Amino acid sequence: MTFEQLTIFVAVAEREHLTNAASAIGLTPSAVSSAIRNLEASYGVELFHRVGRRIELTYEGRVFLGEARATLARAKAAALVLSDLGGLQKGELVVFASQTIASYWLPAMLMRFKIRYPGIDLKLMIGNTATAAKAVLDGSAEVGFVEGSVDEPALHVQPLAEDELLIVVGPRHPWARSKPIAPAELVSGTKWVMREKGSGTRSAFEAAISNLGIGPADLAVALELPSNEAVISAAREGLCATVVSGAVAAPLLMQGLLVKVRFPLPSRQFAILRHKQRHSSRASLALETICREDKAAEVQNRDDWAL
Repeated sequence: MTFEQLTIFVAVAEREHLTNAASAIGLTPSAVSSAIRNLEASYGVELFHRVGRRIELTYEGRVFLGEARATLARAKAAALVLSDLGGLQKGELVVFASQTIASYWLPAMLMRFKIRYPGIDLKLMIGNTATAAKAVLDGSAEVGFVEGSVDEPALHVQPLAEDELLIVVGPRHPWARSKPIAPAELVSGTKWVMREKGSGTRSAFEAAISNLGIGPADLAVALELPSNEAVISAAREGLCATVVSGAVAAPLLMQGLLVKVRFPLPSRQFAILRHKQRHSSRASLALETICREDKAAEVQNRDDWAL
């Protein structure tokens, strides 16, 4: 069994599609199909059901997928140790970030990193807080950047920066007027457009209102959408409220296309995730240092403004 066979198997298993897997790893579909059949023949195990033109993991395939991922993660960890010996002259850093961070905060950090360390290949994957934690857990990413709470004993969570959470509405919504909103009105005064379950934004909002005695089921959620852009577009055009990062809402607030609701929410933390039992590469530590430099500069600017 080779690492190439494991890589091919994982790619096919995650997509359950030969052509898409072949495209993702830069091989021809026939080469991918041949590698899978050789692996199955070598061990006398069928890893996939062939159903018409589709493929599906068998029970044996699902069990083997966990082992294959773990093996590849260990191989990546070994490669990271060796790449560190090059003094950040070459190597690879795989990062997984939740949507808000990936779209509005992290790109500047990645650009600064690339300027300092041009030989390091950066790969960014995007999802929500739950999928970011899973990626770090299974080794497909070395570090994760999230804005939601993560309760996973195997992961080390370190705060990096603060983010403002806002309730916003479109200009035609009754809450667009300037009067403050009472907690009870969150339940009775509007319908909501929300990010999907597992989103850090949604989790942070639900944690904040739970302290007011309001549960997630108490909100009249009319629509769940999978991105920040989708929820603010829906809120802007309709009569629903939504919750987003201040960084997400800022351009539309300035244009008058969204209105900030006068209801205070606690700020939340952007955090970095690492696996407690895996080696932290010099590249990932260098990226974390850059992120912390940004936080220190922000604090200094705030102090200077206060003076």
